[in-house]
Amino acid sequence: MLANAAITALVGTMKPDAAKAFYQDVLGLRFVADDAYAMIFEGKNARVRVSRVPAVAPAQYAVLAFTVDDIEKIVDGLAARGVVFARYPFFVQDAKGIWSAPDGAKVAWFHDPDLNLLSVVQHV
Repeated sequence: MLANAAITALVGTMKPDAAKAFYQDVLGLRFVADDAYAMIFEGKNARVRVSRVPAVAPAQYAVLAFTVDDIEKIVDGLAARGVVFARYPFFVQDAKGIWSAPDGAKVAWFHDPDLNLLSVVQHV
């Protein structure tokens, strides 16, 4: 039923100025629109709606993933822009914070200004 519908990811923010700078300047997403309720950013094949909310309750899992071809290059680029990658005691991560899954996929996690957990993923 919805296979042909465009998908928009949703995250909340209590810090709209910081969120705009992060999603636009740090992550490099194209800024599309801003109104009293949310900001819209666009990537290669999806939009991210960053909604202004009175409180953010960050999930304990990633709410947004960016699929990339070269995770090390992306991690290095984001780190150069001030992104700090999360470390988890239950994963064996390399020096850059990248975890290699049993199937060979690679994942690195980081937070936005509201502590929403995001990730970059390189599939096999």
